[in-house]
Amino acid sequence: MSDHDGAHVLIVDDELQIRRFLRISLEANGYHVNETDTGQDAINKTALLHPDLVILDLGLPDMDGLDVLRRLREWTKIPVIVLSVRDGDPDKIAALDAGADDYLTKPFSVDELMARIRVAQRHAQPEQAEQIFTSGSLYVDLSRRLVTARGEAVKLTPTEYALLRLMIQHAGRVLTHRQILREVWGPEYVNETHYLRVYFAQLRQKIEDDPALPQIILTEAGVGYRLVTV
Repeated sequence: MSDHDGAHVLIVDDELQIRRFLRISLEANGYHVNETDTGQDAINKTALLHPDLVILDLGLPDMDGLDVLRRLREWTKIPVIVLSVRDGDPDKIAALDAGADDYLTKPFSVDELMARIRVAQRHAQPEQAEQIFTSGSLYVDLSRRLVTARGEAVKLTPTEYALLRLMIQHAGRVLTHRQILREVWGPEYVNETHYLRVYFAQLRQKIEDDPALPQIILTEAGVGYRLVTV
């Protein structure tokens, strides 16, 4: 059995074949599964069953998946991964800004889904005392505010460090432009996307082996940025 044995996932999708595929894949990886095909039942089951994670389709017969997500976020922080055929940037941004932990476009691979689930589960756990983060040649000790890359100390400006710290806190997840701007610069700066181009370029110059081909901080085109966890 997997080390995820016992974790409970609620699948919300109106396509029977998708639900069957997800159930088989999840149970093979040690998860317990419940499922539903409507938004209202998803809200009810979440309240009743308290799953560890929800996999949510946006195209439901009774209500839009975004409305389900917003309703859930009124009272729970249970991780939600959106699965959808909608692959446009506005749909991804809307879901992430509404509180989704991640967004996968159909079709998707089982391995990718499982990796995203693991990341979402880690973020749902109480914050650990561990303050060390590594990715490639990057080493960050948050407790000591120490950053090294390629074995050498890296000097970051306060804004660069705040940006890196935010990405580490959400490592493995995509953060939208608005989410990053709101957290680092404040709500009045959520439309200043040019700030991100400048500061991420500066940060990559300091921490990436090859800033032109970043391997640590990846751009999610049109949506935001993701910090790689390995």
